[in-house]
Amino acid sequence: MPLSALLLALAAAVLHALWNVLIARSRDPEAATAVALVAAAVAFAPVAVLTWDVGRDAWPYVVASAALELAYFALLAAAYRRSELGLIYPLARGLAPVFVLVAAAVVVGTDPSVGQVVGVAAIAAGVLLVRGVGRRADGRGTLFAAVIAACIAAYTLVDKEGIEHASAVAYLELVLVPVALVAVVSHAATGRAGRLRAELGPSSLAAGAGSFAAYAFALAALALAPAAAVAAVRETGILFAVALGVVVLREPVGRPRATGAALIVGGVALVALG
Repeated sequence: MPLSALLLALAAAVLHALWNVLIARSRDPEAATAVALVAAAVAFAPVAVLTWDVGRDAWPYVVASAALELAYFALLAAAYRRSELGLIYPLARGLAPVFVLVAAAVVVGTDPSVGQVVGVAAIAAGVLLVRGVGRRADGRGTLFAAVIAACIAAYTLVDKEGIEHASAVAYLELVLVPVALVAVVSHAATGRAGRLRAELGPSSLAAGAGSFAAYAFALAALALAPAAAVAAVRETGILFAVALGVVVLREPVGRPRATGAALIVGGVALVALG
């Protein structure tokens, strides 16, 4: 993997973790997410227009991906309102590649390699440590993270096919715009427009810009290195998120959760590279 691709993928990981922290630390994660989505859609628009190339066959994937992304952002915001980032982020990001691997094995009939099996076992052990056991276990947060991971896996599989029929940024813009509109309209229709105005500030706008920049860096890395290697490096965002959770959100992270996060990162690397 070239050094330039490694640095780009690491930048994508840091920015992805950072915008999640910005959403998690907001007073109203749902409203902050809506503002961030609008900001990201606006930031993407000029690049989407300049690189516009969308085939007719892309539209079913755009619709499916938009529905899944809407569920993903809604669940993510709800999860950050109820549970810690140090729980939600590692589990959601770590379980998603496992779900993709399982789907490929069931639907396509592919056989996982020994490395991938070991990776799944490492992720499972990491999940148990991050989740906690006994009274420390956060069952509701774990359930949220698992459903979020399923959404990530689903839109990953959809986008893998959809991107074959459109330029990357144009495709993402088409997916993102309806999600942003639904988020804003739902707030306005339920009398929560004031919450949007309250979250219209540097933090939410930075979250939107961060999500855009993270995706841009990931695309640049993919142009220089194999997808599996880029995916593995990007999941180091789990460690950055846990660290930022301690520094920014003042979340308590003991040795078991830190070890679990490291195991998940290693397991994801094995799954991606296996």
